[in-house]
Amino acid sequence: MSEETPPDPGPPGAIGAAVGEFAALAARGAFSVNDHGGQALLKPIRDMLAWIDRERVNFDRLHQEPMLGSSTNAEVMKPFMRRVAGDEAGFITQILRFGESLVAAEQAIVQAMANYQEADAQAANGLGEGGS
Repeated sequence: MSEETPPDPGPPGAIGAAVGEFAALAARGAFSVNDHGGQALLKPIRDMLAWIDRERVNFDRLHQEPMLGSSTNAEVMKPFMRRVAGDEAGFITQILRFGESLVAAEQAIVQAMANYQEADAQAANGLGEGGS
């Protein structure tokens, strides 16, 4: 990817766009992070991804029509609750997009850690050459 090529915006939404830029910067080597810092960033990302995976059964349940009875209010609320859970702006849709953003962020952090290792190795080689 060249400097003129715009970064992949990542998954839709503000978080997705920010993570897309973050990933593009890491891919270009614009920043690096040491192993300790990278692991500190990766742990909560991986924990959240694990939570999303564990909750998928519950997300599927939210797509089902809730058992609220047959009153007029219940009949009005049933489709509304399903939309709130699963339409384009719904909780499930947004949490799954957030998960996609977390995967992209994880990849960017791993790339930034590799950037650090490469920069560290180059610096060490430079010191070795200068000391001869």
